[in-house]
Amino acid sequence: MTHTLHRRGNAQSLSEDYVFIMIQAMGHNTEGSTPKVQQFLRMALKHKPTNIGSVTRGGMMDKTDEVIANAEKIGHAVFDNPEAVSAFLSDLKQADLGLSVVVSGIFENVDKCIGKAGLKHHTANFSLGTYGKTEKLPPYEILEVATMCGHALIAANLVRAMVDDISKGRKTSEQAAKLLAPNCACGVFNIARAAKLLAEMAKK
Repeated sequence: MTHTLHRRGNAQSLSEDYVFIMIQAMGHNTEGSTPKVQQFLRMALKHKPTNIGSVTRGGMMDKTDEVIANAEKIGHAVFDNPEAVSAFLSDLKQADLGLSVVVSGIFENVDKCIGKAGLKHHTANFSLGTYGKTEKLPPYEILEVATMCGHALIAANLVRAMVDDISKGRKTSEQAAKLLAPNCACGVFNIARAAKLLAEMAKK
């Protein structure tokens, strides 16, 4: 199971959202895993991710050296196009680092990327949606941005504040997305997609 399964959005928007997670299995391949996670992140940078991160240092593309140097158990990388996903998967296949890799995104799109890299699915997980008092949730368009942090660390009102700033010309959508990103402790927030979503909301 992964915290990146529950992202909201239509097919077009989610077709620009792919999250990689490299993680060691406790007690199985923990020893020596840190340099492998760091190598994973360095390899990701070659393919121009919209964000990278790790639990130990969070994420943000403007401090990549710091993120990589402090990464330990888990590495994350986010991409906005399938070509980069396929290329990165090919590199990971060749490197054979020996740690598990999870790729989240629209299943059919991810499946094509995996196939192009000469790989096959090992396991597939699907989100079944949200149940309970869903009327208490923020509007769907807010959730499209907020759910890009799988631990729910991006507040709905902060998203609203960024939209307001954009609509009043105080920030660009790119600046607003970069301000939201550090709140996501893992670095799985898709900065490029967020900028587009925020710009669309600001036009309304």
